[in-house]
Order: sequence, then structure tokens, then C-alpha cells
Amino acid sequence: MKHSLQLKLGQHLTLTPQLQQSIRLLQLSTLELNQELEQMLQDNPLLEREDEDEANHAATEAPAHTAEAEAQGSETPQLERAEAEPVTTLDDSDWNDYSAGGSDEDEDGDYAQGSVPGATLREHLLDQLIVSPLTARDRVLVATLIDDLDEAGFLTQPLEDITESLRSELEDLEHEEVETALKHLQNMDPTGVGARNLAECLTLQLRALPDDTPVRAAAMRLTTHYLELLAARDVGKLKKMLGIDDPTLRAARALILSLNPRPGSAFSAEQTHYVVPDVYVRKLKGMWIASLNADAMPKLRVNRVYADILARHRESGGSQLASQLQEARWLIKNVQQRFDTILRVSQAIVDRQKHFFEHGEVAMRPLVLREIADAVDLHESTISRVTTQKFMMTPRGLYELKYFFGSHVATDSGGACSSTAIRALIKQLIAAESGKKPLSDGQLADVLGQQGIVVARRTVAKYRESLQIPPANMRRVL
Repeated sequence: MKHSLQLKLGQHLTLTPQLQQSIRLLQLSTLELNQELEQMLQDNPLLEREDEDEANHAATEAPAHTAEAEAQGSETPQLERAEAEPVTTLDDSDWNDYSAGGSDEDEDGDYAQGSVPGATLREHLLDQLIVSPLTARDRVLVATLIDDLDEAGFLTQPLEDITESLRSELEDLEHEEVETALKHLQNMDPTGVGARNLAECLTLQLRALPDDTPVRAAAMRLTTHYLELLAARDVGKLKKMLGIDDPTLRAARALILSLNPRPGSAFSAEQTHYVVPDVYVRKLKGMWIASLNADAMPKLRVNRVYADILARHRESGGSQLASQLQEARWLIKNVQQRFDTILRVSQAIVDRQKHFFEHGEVAMRPLVLREIADAVDLHESTISRVTTQKFMMTPRGLYELKYFFGSHVATDSGGACSSTAIRALIKQLIAAESGKKPLSDGQLADVLGQQGIVVARRTVAKYRESLQIPPANMRRVL
């Protein structure tokens, strides 16, 4: 209770080093916590990890560390090992729209195109350049263009600027030579590399297809001249401009969708970020119970050898070891307290969102930080720290704790509906709409109003955009 009061009034107190450490540990994700602990273990000889065999033996003898066990007053809580199902993240791979202005906002696709494992786009292109039959002068020009490509494979500098920058190095350089070098680059693998915009990138890929590819000519006219109209789904104008019928237009669009809007993405060296669930949620005897993830909890203890040496020679000094012993004890306590707090907050969230676990997003109720803070007797700022970058594995998937909080919207009955539930309803309505006549934001607001949820058109638009769903004109089926 004393520590809870300190956290509740922490902004008005002079924070002790121990309390500062406690607050900092709450801010860290599980992966960040383990990274910091590795450094602390190296710096402090009084601190060590428990042997895995000892930890497993202790876990088999102690009661499960769940919110239910804590409520029953367990004095030596341990972790119940939850059987976690593999987490699979599903991405919508459908490329919903094009922008003739660039390609930075397009999603990366899984396009291999013969990339060498571990090679960067620059290395892959330079390997091709080395074995090309070009002259030394042309190779210098192509290599310069390669250095100006971004991660997606697009040329970021105008050719005129590149020509001017090279004239100080190459005598009598003509702009036509740089244009020729660009054509050499655009003939390299991956197809579409060296394009100056999205339209050129798609056109290069279409041009590389066999001449007898169905609707290739129509698709090339679309990417070269009418990409913005295609993005706007202006079917009538597209058919008139191209002089084609509906089936041909649909086939040409499908061919364009099969292309790679980011040809260099297969060589991107982006680091994969892994998420470790801190809490598992399961239904036991009709109740939804939160339990800590045993694998997420560092198993720390004081090194008994150094502690015994310090105890025997306390009179002869050893002030540094004594300080490190105190730090080790603080850390062990604060790590345990961190996970205890995460468990308490998680169970409070589960208790208030049990309808979500039963019925899904549409049953999510409004929830704010203060409600959980009052329930667990902590300050709102502490709840904010606990719910940031902490994750809960549930039968419905993996969620950050912050996901369960949301503002409310009034209903006709005088109640309140969660913004998360409204987003879920909007997603359901759009999924069930007619592709020929998609629902506008105003129509969506009217349908929600018929269900008793009072929401403005602009609010519907904001929720739709947060779901990354395009407006009605962009959802129209060609």
C-alpha cells in the first residue's frame, strides 16, 4: 500500500533511486527489460540468474501465479505455464489503390525475383553491372544512378541534377549519356528498378512481359496515362478513354495489381521486431483469468557466494559490495513488483472487458485509465506505463493492453458504446456492402443511428481512416 501511494502521488514527491528504478522498469517492454538486465548482470557481481533446472523445480512445487491465486492470498506465487498457440499475423495483401505521385506509402509485397539472401539492392545491382558488356564510362554512370536509388528501388534525384554533379568528374558529359545509363539500369533485375515514379515502375514491368500477355496493352495505357483515374475508380471515364468494356478493364486492373510497386523491397534489411506476451488469458471454470507468462519473467537472485563473503568481512569494509548487494535486492524486488502490477492491471482489464473475450470487438465496452487506476489503487500515469508495450495473449489473438481502452459514444438509450465497438461495426458494414454501391460515410452514420448509436459523419470518416479503409469511391468494384 505504501508503494502504491508513492506511485499515486509520485509526481509530488522527491523520487528515491529505488522508486525511480521501479517506474523505469514499468516503462520498458519485456524485450527491453531483458536487454537492460543483461547489462546489469555484467555490472553487478551480486546479481545472477537462477539456473534453469532450479527454476523449473521451483515452478513445479509452487502454486500458479494467476490473478485467481493472488486473490486467494498465495504467499509464494509462481507462474503457471500457459500453452500458447503460435501467433500468426495476417496482412491484407490486396493492393487497394495507386498514387501517381510516388510509392512510399505502398505496402511491401513478397517479391523474391531472384534476390541473393543477405544482399542489399545496391550489391545485387552492382554484381550485375560488373558482368555487363558496358564501357568503363557507362559503368560509372550506372553506378552513380544505383547510389541514388531509395530502398524501394526508385531514382530519387532528377536526371538533370545528376548530370550536373557528374560533369565535374567526366569531361564532355552529355545529358543523353545519363539517359542511356538509366535505360541500362532499368533493364536490370529486379524489373521496375530505376523508375522515377510509380507509373513508370509499373509500365517497365508490363513492358517486360511477353507480347501475347492478355490485356497487356490496355494495362500499359492505364499505367502510362490514367493511373490517377484508376485510383479514383472512375469506371465510366476509363472505359471511354480506353475504348474498352468492363471485363477488359477488370482484367487490366488485375494484371496491374499483380505487379510489384516496390521492386527493391525484397532486398530491404528492415529489422523484424518480435513481441513477447506478458500475460495469457484463459477461461477457467466459467471465469476469464489472467496469468503471467513464465518465459517472460527473468529469474534473478542474489549471488550467495559474494553475499557470504560480504557477510564475513563486513567489519573490514566492502562498502562497494554492500552497495551492489542493496542494488541487487532492489532490482529483484522491483522486477517482481513490475510483473505483479502488470498482472493486477491485466486482470482488472479482463474483468471489465469479459464480453469482448466472449463475443469479440463489437462487445467492447468503453474504458478509461482512471477506471483501472481506481480499481487497483494506482495513479493513472502508472496505468499508462503498465499498458504501453505490454501484450496479452488471448483466444482471440495478441493485443497490447492499451487496445482495451477507448472513448465512448452516446446511444439513444442513454448508454455508451465503445469507439472500438463502433470501428468493428463499421468494418462489418463495409464487408457486407455491395461492391457496386459502397456505403458513404453519411450512409454508415445513418445505419449506426438506426442501431441506436449516435455518431456524426466526420466521426465515421475518422474511424474508417483509422481502420485504413478507403472512402466509398475507392471501394467501388470495377
